[in-house]
Amino acid sequence: MTSAAALLRLLQLASPALPVGAYSYSEGVETLIHQGRITSGENLAHWLIQELEMGAIRLEAAVMGRAMVAWQESDLAALERWNHWLSAVRETEELRQQSWQMGRSLLRLLRDLEPGSLNPLPDTFSTQPCNFAIAFGIAAALWQLPIEETILIYLQSWAANLISAGVRLVPLGQTEGQRLLGHLADPLSRAAERIPTLLDHDLTTCSWGLTLASMTHETQYSRLFRS
Repeated sequence: MTSAAALLRLLQLASPALPVGAYSYSEGVETLIHQGRITSGENLAHWLIQELEMGAIRLEAAVMGRAMVAWQESDLAALERWNHWLSAVRETEELRQQSWQMGRSLLRLLRDLEPGSLNPLPDTFSTQPCNFAIAFGIAAALWQLPIEETILIYLQSWAANLISAGVRLVPLGQTEGQRLLGHLADPLSRAAERIPTLLDHDLTTCSWGLTLASMTHETQYSRLFRS
């Protein structure tokens, strides 16, 4: 069982009020809606489930878990290695910039909330970008959160953010957005159970649809979101 303190920390990390700018990104969903590929809650649910099963979000969550372990074990070399790896597998500039901006914002928040808590962080993190999944893992390790629940909350906050984009863009009603989030409970739980079992050589993805949507979004004439 998760303690009350840990649960509150998990909710804090998943909160849309967390000042990392997640609300400003759609991760290609805006392009898919603009192209008429996502026109309903059902379409959006299908997209999100496919991403959970085969997409890049699996890699992010898996690396986030590895970042937690690396911080707990003071393995700063592993932390740097996974940060570089995650940057390298970003297939578009927008997705990479999103991850770096959100990671930078979360590290800044942690420094402000708990001064000195990040002192063991390698110097390279002061001069080079930190991916959001890495910063999220560091935060969870600092707050001594359980890894399984942290992976689940990471996935849930990702899904909630993209559903929020769909509510504004399709548009979907607020009730439909909540219905859709409830519909994703089982896919989210299954993904959270599988991800901790992935070995390093299992960290593969088939997300060319996301890549193409993100690349198209870079030059989309009119847009509300940054990715």
